[in-house]
Formats: sequence, structure tokens, C-alpha cells
Amino acid sequence: MMMMMMMMMKGDIGIFQELVEGKIIVKSSSSISHYGIRIAVDGSVNLQVRGGTAGVIETLVGAAKPISILRNKIVELRPAGKIASGITEIPFSMNIRQPREDNLEKFYETFHGGNINIQYLVTVDISRGYLYKSLSTTMEFIVESDKADVIERPVSPEMVVFYITQDTQRHPLLPQLKSGGFRIIGKLATQCSLSDPVSGELTVEASAVPISSIDIHLLRVESILLGDKIVTEKSVVQTTQVADGDVCHNMTLPIHVILPRLLTCPTVSAGPFSIEFKVVIVITFQSEVAKLHSKSDPTTPRLWLAMETLPLELVRTR
Repeated sequence: MMMMMMMMMKGDIGIFQELVEGKIIVKSSSSISHYGIRIAVDGSVNLQVRGGTAGVIETLVGAAKPISILRNKIVELRPAGKIASGITEIPFSMNIRQPREDNLEKFYETFHGGNINIQYLVTVDISRGYLYKSLSTTMEFIVESDKADVIERPVSPEMVVFYITQDTQRHPLLPQLKSGGFRIIGKLATQCSLSDPVSGELTVEASAVPISSIDIHLLRVESILLGDKIVTEKSVVQTTQVADGDVCHNMTLPIHVILPRLLTCPTVSAGPFSIEFKVVIVITFQSEVAKLHSKSDPTTPRLWLAMETLPLELVRTR
């Protein structure tokens, strides 16, 4: 007997509709007796610290317990019976939040980070008794923000003016950069809707050393409360190149950064964890020394780099 089971869902699930819909597809060469078909929905915030200082992290990592959002919400789709041979489709629909229902936690938006993972899963189980192994499959569905956290009107971008010069850098620079100098000015929106790009502009007014590249790095800052300590780690989500090679001075360059889905979410600050974002503007100057470190961390201060870091608040709008 050959059997295959899969699950299909209708796109993404927003808390606005609070309804999980889809269908279970069972393909079998013969009929199947079962003791019931059930579907379960789970949601949790998984906290895990990776890397860091050896010893300290190892002693603390066990204290990070998952935060339950939905705990095994089960609905019976069919009572005991038989599934005919061939292809059988079983539709399902269930509310993940009933009116006046007290949930364990608020619904956070789906997020896949380095140390924090907010995930919602739907699992279907076909029980076949003691003599046969149950049929089971799991699928993730995407949840958008809770109603209370959604901004109904468009976000007016808060443009922050920034200056990048040899005097604003807190790390050592190449001698020719320190003596000759450089000046880059611009502005960037520090509050942005997840459905819109991060926008802004910059202008290279002067530079004694030719520029090799201008890049925008999107950083996520994940903080986890472990006991009486807060462990914070930064990581690069994506890099967007604004310019390649030496650019004309006094020419305005647009900044247009598309936010990646699932790797970003609304800025959140909960009790045991927080998720924040930053934008790092990095100017890379032409240097023979830079060629020897082509695979280095792009946000680590180097002699041939100039950078400016700005906070970025992400929100969900209708």
C-alpha cells in the first residue's frame, strides 16, 4: 500500500481575519481505516542564544524557555471512519482566536531571526490505532500584526539628517583619509512601514581618496533576557549597494531599500525579548589594504571604512 499526505493553505494568515483555511490531501492506493482526523495549531516564540563568549553563553542558554502564544489548539475534522482509495481532499477552517478568548500571550508577527524565532504551525494527524503508524504532517503559516498594533493611516517618514566625515568616526582611519578628509551628507527615514521601502538620499561633497563602494546594511538587534542578564546580538539581514566605484561629487544618490519578508517584523519590546533594527551606511574607500580583507564583516570598523549607524523603527500599516 502506498500513501502520501500533504496540506495546502490559502496564502498567508493575518490576525485581521483570524481564520486558518486550507485542505488536507491524502493520496492512497487502497482505502484507509482511521480513528479520527484532527488538526492542531501551535504558536510560540523560541529563544536561543548562538555563539558569543564561550562559557557564559553555555551556562545561560538553558534558561531561555519558549513563550507560548497558541498552545495545541485542536479541532476534530472527522470522526473514525475510512478514507477511500485515490485522492481525497479534506477542507478545514478554524479560528485561531475566538471572541473573548484569553490567549497566553499576544500575537506577535512571524519572524525568523538568528536567536529569536516567532513561528506558527498547523499539524494534521490521522490516527490509525496501535497497529499502524499515524499519518502526520506539519506546515507553517504566516501571521501579521495584531489589530491593536496596526497603524491605520500612512506612516509619515521621519527623515534624519546625517553627516559622515573623518571627525565623526570613532575608529582609526587611513592616514590619507585622516589628513585629506571627506564629507558625505544625507537623510534617511528612521520610521518605516514594512510594506514600504526604506528611503532617503546621500551626497558625496568631498573625498581625498576615491570611493570604492557605498552600501546600506540592514541590521537586526535581538535581545533575550536570561536570568538577570540581557544577551544582545547584532547581525546583518541584508546589504543594498547604493553606488559602485567612485561617484561624482555633489550629486544626490537615492537610497531605496526593500525590506525582506520574514526576516523583518514590527519593532517589538516585550518582557523577555526585544527585536529592533538599525541601518548602517558604509563608505568603502579604495585601498590596497582593503583587498586583503575582502571577506571581513562589513560592519566592523576598518581603516578604509567610514560609517554611520541610525535606528530604524518598523511598523505594520493597513
